[in-house]
Amino acid sequence: MSSGSVLLLGGRSDIGVHLAERLVAGREVVLAARNVSDLDDAALRMRAAGATSVHRIEFDATDLGRHRTVVEQALALAGSPVYTIVAFGVLGEQRRAEHDEAHAAQIATVDYTAQVSVLTVLADLLTRTATVGQPATIVAFSSVAGWRARRANYVYGSTKAGLDAFCQGLADRLHGGPVRLITARPGFVIGRMTEGMDPAPMSVTSAEVADAIAREIRSQERGGRVRSITLWIPRRLEVLARVMRLVPRPVWRRMPR
Repeated sequence: MSSGSVLLLGGRSDIGVHLAERLVAGREVVLAARNVSDLDDAALRMRAAGATSVHRIEFDATDLGRHRTVVEQALALAGSPVYTIVAFGVLGEQRRAEHDEAHAAQIATVDYTAQVSVLTVLADLLTRTATVGQPATIVAFSSVAGWRARRANYVYGSTKAGLDAFCQGLADRLHGGPVRLITARPGFVIGRMTEGMDPAPMSVTSAEVADAIAREIRSQERGGRVRSITLWIPRRLEVLARVMRLVPRPVWRRMPR
């Protein structure tokens, strides 16, 4: 049996479940989400991937006051996680958010404020429980949408911009310790969240994002390194992103999602 557990915050997330499948063999896993009765499929996939046991706990990202309690509950159930995947989030409806301030605030709460809250809790608790011999990995999800906000999805994009900046600072805080932060920065991800939308250039699937993150984790583990890193997925997307910065504003505001 492998040591340490896996904690997935956002137990129905396409990317989160795919990534957890690549990490759970021989480990206990905790799936945290609203309506734990909807986690049957994810639980079956964890067991098929080799998890020794699957726990479920209620987690409402918007209930900021319970974030620490939820993480502590996960630690009590399965011990300190060696891998924690922060994969909850909403895309929201841009057009609605332009006229409905409550919806705009909901997107901001789930995709930024709640992320900051739970990442702060995780960094605080895991730096106490992780060791050099058993380091801990936290995975957070930024997006190319936050690289330069577009007219077509600026509410969502602004949350990713803020989260990305927070993660860079948090990574610096964790530097030199037993906890690494992997910040995934994918392009358009084909999955349930984007169903019905036309894929953008350099789109990736949830499985491809999970593969890229798992490869980075395995590479660091083989080399005995504990290094926070930001991953462009696919890697060639970074070149396109640099070009995006140079597009004149009048042209940029007409860019699609």
